[in-house]
Amino acid sequence: MKSMLAAAALALAAGAAPAQVMPPDALVKDVMLDIQRYILEDKDLRGGDRVKTIQLIEQKALPHFNQLGMTALAVGVHWRKATPEQKKRLVEEFRTLILRTYASSLSAFADQKFEFRPMQIKPTDTDVTVPVRIVQSGTQPILVEYDMEKTPNGWKCYDIRIAGISLVVNYRTEFGIIVRDKGIDGLVEALQTKNKSLDKTQAGAGK
Repeated sequence: MKSMLAAAALALAAGAAPAQVMPPDALVKDVMLDIQRYILEDKDLRGGDRVKTIQLIEQKALPHFNQLGMTALAVGVHWRKATPEQKKRLVEEFRTLILRTYASSLSAFADQKFEFRPMQIKPTDTDVTVPVRIVQSGTQPILVEYDMEKTPNGWKCYDIRIAGISLVVNYRTEFGIIVRDKGIDGLVEALQTKNKSLDKTQAGAGK
């Protein structure tokens, strides 16, 4: 269930940067509803088509995430030890991990309802949390919180908390153990292995 909610949480849509920066709460609302519309109108997406789902996430979600910042936060204190080449590889593999992890569950997005809470955001605010309640039949509502920062290219998400559990902190704990035992290169290799495994599993499922 949480993986399905996480898929919904990742649905931040991309597009050309507006002349006037859209407030983060309005951005999240417009994007989530837009993503849902795409899925409702495409039977392949509802059926879990792997290629289309990955394309949807790449086009509509990832551009609104601070991928470098999220990777650095997930790696934690070990990030500063990494070489520029290692950092590049970590960002690439972490990006792929996000794609592969949620691609198989995004179809559940069609059956979810969203409750958006009004926010009072000041023009001077540069870091805010946008809360959204996700409701699915037969389950308790789950609070999803997007931590967002204002950048020259608009608002970007750098962490997501699902029922109070931080995506970044979860990965930081896992990554920290790997780096301690195998170093930065070991983390890159572990991510590559995990991504290949997810890719193989999803391909075998026909998605």
